[in-house]
Amino acid sequence: MKITVIGGGSTYTPELVNGFLARVDSLPLKELWLMDIDRERLEIVGGLARRMVNAKGDPFKVVLSGNQREAVAGAKYIITQLRVGLMPARRGDEYLGLRHGLVGQETTGVGGMAKALRTIPVILSIAKDLREVAPGALLANFTNPAGLVTEALTRHASDVPAVGVCNVGITMKMEALEWLEKSTGNKIDDSRAVLNTLGLNHLTWHRGFKVDGQEMWPAVFKAFGEKMKKEEDPECDVRTLEVLGMIPNYYLQYYYYTERKVAAQKKWPPSRAEEVMELEKGLLHEYADPALTAPPAGLMKRGGAYYSTLATQLINSHHNDLGQIHVVNVRNNGAVKEWAADWVLELPAKVDKRGIHPLPASPLPPACFGLISQVKMYELLTVEAAVKGDKNALYQALLTHPLGPSADKAQAVMDDLLETNRQWLPQFFN
Repeated sequence: MKITVIGGGSTYTPELVNGFLARVDSLPLKELWLMDIDRERLEIVGGLARRMVNAKGDPFKVVLSGNQREAVAGAKYIITQLRVGLMPARRGDEYLGLRHGLVGQETTGVGGMAKALRTIPVILSIAKDLREVAPGALLANFTNPAGLVTEALTRHASDVPAVGVCNVGITMKMEALEWLEKSTGNKIDDSRAVLNTLGLNHLTWHRGFKVDGQEMWPAVFKAFGEKMKKEEDPECDVRTLEVLGMIPNYYLQYYYYTERKVAAQKKWPPSRAEEVMELEKGLLHEYADPALTAPPAGLMKRGGAYYSTLATQLINSHHNDLGQIHVVNVRNNGAVKEWAADWVLELPAKVDKRGIHPLPASPLPPACFGLISQVKMYELLTVEAAVKGDKNALYQALLTHPLGPSADKAQAVMDDLLETNRQWLPQFFN
């Protein structure tokens, strides 16, 4: 088996390698290809990856490549974790929002839009290569904004099996297990638990949690509420929790408490991108140490908890026909029958050798659906803009997004976005 990681020079890659090393008994992996256009980073990260694998007896080979088509040829699984424009582009996304009094964030608002515009054409080029040199391979996309990118894949590369993956769901699952274990004193394997969550990527609401088929939501919901009461800057106020009866995804802070998030940006620098840039300098310095054969502890500060766990669990369940349930981004296809069948949603799905099958789910209440429908329209317009280089669609996407500018400022924001990202958006400047 050949597995390819596009964006293999990411500082996350060693964690992913650890995940594959932990599953050598169940996954017949022979070659792990790490592809990246940044050769220097690839050599550093790839060097550590090779030492990690060597320290475990070389159960598979690590191959480094700067050629996308060569890297994906013949692969069974492709993981995309790329960042067009690297971290400076993320910093640009954040300060784009700050300049216009809007949320400056890499996956939502105008920053998330900019990232999607840069990313979608590249992901579709990968899908084209898969269609030609790796037919039938499963593309697992971790690249943010994961749901929006997956939406583009389902509409413009529907013949390429693809799934969007995010660590928010599995992080919530692991936290819920931790709370239950503290209250019961019993260790619970994560394979026994299923999180009931629904929405769009970075726009979900958690509403149930079963262990061995038994609903444990009241205990989980109570533990989260108690946690919020203790925090100085809680991600959700208690009254909202009580009214909803659900736990909002962490990213809903940007919608529920927009003024607070925008005000916090006035303390920059450093923005989150600038913090991560400093973290990555230190990580890459550690990775280059020829004596290092395991990911350093500092990697945990980078974020992305349980990323490797989710990636390797998903591939393992697919390859070995395990039928495990994972929270993923996939086409609705009638799972939520009240919503459009062609929308990509984030929800629990069964993963077996036949593919990714979203499980039937009841719709969310109007208080949630109103926001979901508005953001989904923004996503569809952004996909159209990214694929066609359509400035009118882009303008409409800005008007539609709940975190976008007022109509009289939309043109200025759009012009700034395009000019800031000109080198990565040729479709708008031909």
